[in-house]
Amino acid sequence: MTIVNLGEGNTLLNRFISELRDKSIQKDSMRFRRNLERCGEIFAYEISKKLSYDKKSVETPLGISDMMLPEEKPVVGTILRAGLPLHQGILNFYDNADNAFITAFRKYHKDGSFTIQFDHISSPSIEDRVLILSDPMLASGGSMVLSYKAMLDHGKPKHTHIVAIIASKAGVEYMQKHLNLKNITLWVGAIDEELTAKSYIAPGLGDAGDLAFGSKL
Repeated sequence: MTIVNLGEGNTLLNRFISELRDKSIQKDSMRFRRNLERCGEIFAYEISKKLSYDKKSVETPLGISDMMLPEEKPVVGTILRAGLPLHQGILNFYDNADNAFITAFRKYHKDGSFTIQFDHISSPSIEDRVLILSDPMLASGGSMVLSYKAMLDHGKPKHTHIVAIIASKAGVEYMQKHLNLKNITLWVGAIDEELTAKSYIAPGLGDAGDLAFGSKL
């Protein structure tokens, strides 16, 4: 598995991530969602450099222009609900993509532990296609690994790009252990050192789903 940390360089992405982290700016849920979307757009652009291209002739009012255009139509997928704005940002650039949605949640037990549970997956065939699978936070890595493996019921992708804005070091290591495949690239905006006992990233940014859409029961 290849790991690409876009936040390591001097990039505008870091401004949007800093606003996502800022507890005062977080109070504006519309701005929080828009920043998630902006991050998705940046990741989409960077991923576009890894796709296959073919020369196409485009007729203009004054002649013919030969241009290199993507020959692949990816499948863009996300884990509900926190992933929706990030997904939309990616979809803004891949506006002709097919879409996949995964419903997953943490089911907490009395001892404080939790398991990842799936309700539903809606996806087209991903056989021999490029899959872009996103979730804003990669905490323990468990839900992303399970989501990827569940997606394999819909085919074997040619290449999978997994996108997370903020990841924990432990989550990245878990991904490397369980998804160490040549046809997977993990894209992150930042890698934080700490994962709390409740599997929250620290310093992180809090609960992305609640900050984007409001608290839940």
